[in-house]
Amino acid sequence: MSYRIVKKIRLHSSVCRLEIQAPEIARKALPGQFIILRVDEPGERIPLTVYQCHPQQGTIELIVQEAGTSTLKLCGLNADDTILDIVGPLGIATEIKKYGTVLCVGGGVGIAEIYPVAAALKQAGNRVISVIGARSKDLLILEREMRQAGDDLFITTDDGSSGRKGFVTDVVKELLERETIAVVFAVGPIPMMRGVAECTRPLKVKTIVSLNSIMVDGTGMCGSCRVTVAGKVKFVCVDGPDFDAHEVDFRELTLRQGRFLEAEQASRNDYHEGHTPCHQ
Repeated sequence: MSYRIVKKIRLHSSVCRLEIQAPEIARKALPGQFIILRVDEPGERIPLTVYQCHPQQGTIELIVQEAGTSTLKLCGLNADDTILDIVGPLGIATEIKKYGTVLCVGGGVGIAEIYPVAAALKQAGNRVISVIGARSKDLLILEREMRQAGDDLFITTDDGSSGRKGFVTDVVKELLERETIAVVFAVGPIPMMRGVAECTRPLKVKTIVSLNSIMVDGTGMCGSCRVTVAGKVKFVCVDGPDFDAHEVDFRELTLRQGRFLEAEQASRNDYHEGHTPCHQ
């Protein structure tokens, strides 16, 4: 079975948005879950968050950052081209319920992962405040969609070309000082998620991060996505991708990602690695 691309939109020079015919996944995928695909027989297995589902049309939407051979090949496809195989939905869905006021934070292409969570939390009756960031306005994605998904949206860019100059943690710290936040959800590069966790830790605000560790098979067999959470070994593909940010060993996670230096650097293209942790 192959999967036909229904629509392709280029969001910026290195990120594309694909709508793909995958009816079974479209009926079952929930916010926070992901798929793994192969473009063709020799292709790598690529894990991607399901950005949106359209059950009636039988399609799913993915947002892909060009980071290596396989993602370049994927983004090089067009409408009516086909993808060899897609497996999913995988992972444990984000816990969506009425919390009160929630804060959703996305950095770089992590915005594509926080969007379905923010939209679902809003639909569940929460007040949703969102903060998104990128290196520059040209690299910022899904601004319109994020505005529609919540009640308030704050934007940061490294160079100040859109929104506020600085990092998402600058805004997160200020929001925590003036708002009563029930829970924080954060998705993005590891330094960003770690920084958000350090903002919320002193205030003991529950914080959930969606981890993006290197993944191969997606079934917990290969061990590539191993992380330490609350002193115990977990596998992002089957135990996550959502974890309590205050229990994640970010230092170990960073070191493990360093084994795949080129992939790790590529994952940070849309958000500055110099992102500094929040200090209370």
